[in-house]
Amino acid sequence: MESLNILPGSPFPLGTALSKDGVNFSVFSRNASKVILELYAGPDDCAPYARAEFDPVRNRTGDIWHAFIPGVKAGTLYLYRVDGPFEPAQGHRFNVKQRLFDPYAKALTADSLFFNLPANYSAPLDKIDIELSKEQCSHLFPKCVVIDNSSFDWQGDCPINRPLSESILYEVHVKGFTAGKNAGVAHPGTYAGFTEKIPYLKDLGITAVELLPVFEFDEYENANVNPRTGERMKNYWGYSTINFFSPKASFAADKSPGGCVNEFKTMVRELHKAGIEVILDVVYNHTAEGNEHGVALNFRGFENSVYYMLPGNRREFYMNFSGCGNTVNCNHPVVRDFILESLRYWVLEYHIDGFRFDLASILSRSQEGMLLKFPPLTNAIAEDPVLGKTKIIAEPWDAGGAYQLGGFPGGRWAEWNDRFRDDIRRFWRGDEHVSTDAATRISGSSDLFALSGRAPYHSINYISCHDGFTMNDLVSYNGKHNEENGEGNRDGSDSNWSYNHGYEGPTLNPSIEKMRNRQMRNFILTLMISQGTPMLLGGDEFRRGQQGNNNAYCQDNDISWFDWGNCGLNARLVSFTRKAIQLRKDYAVFRRTEFFRGSVDGKKPDIQWYAADGSNPDWSKISRFLAFMLRGSPAEESGGTPGSDFYIAANTDRKDILVRIPTAQLSRRWYRIADTSIEDDSSMLSVENAEALLTQERYVLPASSLLILVSK
Repeated sequence: MESLNILPGSPFPLGTALSKDGVNFSVFSRNASKVILELYAGPDDCAPYARAEFDPVRNRTGDIWHAFIPGVKAGTLYLYRVDGPFEPAQGHRFNVKQRLFDPYAKALTADSLFFNLPANYSAPLDKIDIELSKEQCSHLFPKCVVIDNSSFDWQGDCPINRPLSESILYEVHVKGFTAGKNAGVAHPGTYAGFTEKIPYLKDLGITAVELLPVFEFDEYENANVNPRTGERMKNYWGYSTINFFSPKASFAADKSPGGCVNEFKTMVRELHKAGIEVILDVVYNHTAEGNEHGVALNFRGFENSVYYMLPGNRREFYMNFSGCGNTVNCNHPVVRDFILESLRYWVLEYHIDGFRFDLASILSRSQEGMLLKFPPLTNAIAEDPVLGKTKIIAEPWDAGGAYQLGGFPGGRWAEWNDRFRDDIRRFWRGDEHVSTDAATRISGSSDLFALSGRAPYHSINYISCHDGFTMNDLVSYNGKHNEENGEGNRDGSDSNWSYNHGYEGPTLNPSIEKMRNRQMRNFILTLMISQGTPMLLGGDEFRRGQQGNNNAYCQDNDISWFDWGNCGLNARLVSFTRKAIQLRKDYAVFRRTEFFRGSVDGKKPDIQWYAADGSNPDWSKISRFLAFMLRGSPAEESGGTPGSDFYIAANTDRKDILVRIPTAQLSRRWYRIADTSIEDDSSMLSVENAEALLTQERYVLPASSLLILVSK
């Protein structure tokens, strides 16, 4: 084995720091007695070609172990072994036989620890490195890669910094976007393939992609079996992070060690050229190491008692507010710094524009698991000067019962609004007496966000997301169909507020298909004209379905992947979506930065509600109908010409309604922009091409349809 020249090195930065003379290696471990660095010649090597044991005097400063190794270059592969007490009752799980990733590694090789394990493998995974043969296990364990971040040409790329109020998000899985049928790309299922599809995204009009997890994870950790095919399931979504500084290597067309780094950066750069921001779905609430029966990958082997929440009296177990076996000790100072450094790294080195935090309420829990009023971490993220212009979006709940919608702590946080999802679903399903709730959601959810000093755009509005039915399945199934997940259809939510319109699943019945398409238009248009920040689930614009699966986390196949043939089959809906997005972009009245105030200083109200007969609505009785007028900007705000007013009416009943239309102001006339009951391309028009109403006083609004009029 090659001997290495080990110099003292520096404690900072943690991870690796490349210079012309070599590499500085630095890791945190408070209770370790020995730290060993191993260097590998290739990703499949069974043994290191060199090993360096850090001297506890020369190579340690406080709790940081560090060494400078001359001659080491970019692309070098490495792992660690760490010795110390194995005392689970005290929170310590050191095991010098276990290989470990550097928690700060900037890339991993595209290998899998779990790939060759049998389905339903049940042995204690912290013994995996001992129980498997040396030849088998050594090449299974991915290696860390020394990365040179200075080698990429950003071509002058700068942050877009688009205001959240002007944003339209598109939630999408990097691999699934181009891995399926008819994607028409040279590198399906990769960052490069995603880059090839940027013209489609630009033409659709969205302003930001919100990518499902791209931090390194192991898709083969899922041991479930598909009961129909006998095939082993995967972790497709990626909510089980292995490393928080590394892009998922298997998503890259370039499979060379570290090749994922530049390919990912290229994707970001080209999205920015198209005016599209990149928001990452990040999972700092738990890791892939699991519970006390899990596998040591990095954090557990370096300092288990610091990185995880452990019960004070039973420290061999893990607090589980994530529902995934462990909970990251987010508000421990060391861990808080780790998370902040990770976020800054993605902003500085990958030019990322924002983050959506999975199960974000965990970030506001104390080291004992209690919810804090002023959590150090969420405040630090909101106030961090490097992150100051990035978008920060919370999923404001966790699996431990916390629910903080509208009051997520930390100031400028936006939040996923599941109340919008549920109320708008129930409204368009035709449930009784939901109109009041729908009115509150459409007008910005002030009941949730105003008290905490937020603005309408802090509400991330969505009808569907990765977790649950797609919009197509929402109008095609009455119940979930998750049998192929291998969990007996017990997984996934039963509260879907869906309706199949007379038949469960796909059908050739034209009347059913007519209603399903109409409801899709209703959902998409409602999303785009509501106050708040809209998020469209990728593929909803052309009726992407998942065969009724509302928890497709393990379906790395055609169930989840985009079938681009549907884009052509449903081109009319794609066009409708594009026009709805453009309407929102063109008129600020749909993307207010303040909540409605009604009549102020004797001026006309900024929003006025109506019953079907044109009178003021009786909110205690109104059901299956909603109508309101949005006032255009006053003359002093629009260069001397008052802006256009918009009249919007929704009929969720199963019968047509004769609607009395209020008189257009300033001697103007009403023109129809949208009527979702119309099946051809005229169901959605531009303001310039809007159709003048022959009768200005009334309109027959068909069942289950949405009407938008503009005055001009």
